[in-house]
Amino acid sequence: MAHVRFVADFDYRPPVFGVTLAYRAGWSGPVKKECADQAVAQKKAVRIKPPPRSTGKAAEND
Repeated sequence: MAHVRFVADFDYRPPVFGVTLAYRAGWSGPVKKECADQAVAQKKAVRIKPPPRSTGKAAEND
């Protein structure tokens, strides 16, 4: 997975499923690498750093 921020609306068409995934300008998050590569190549997205992972420990409420 790659993390991107879309700077323009982008339609991604996965070759296997016969559907279209529409991403709106301003949305950011994880997408498949193939989607990110296409969007960046068309200058409709920029790569961003993924958010830090949580430690998986629950906070204690005392």
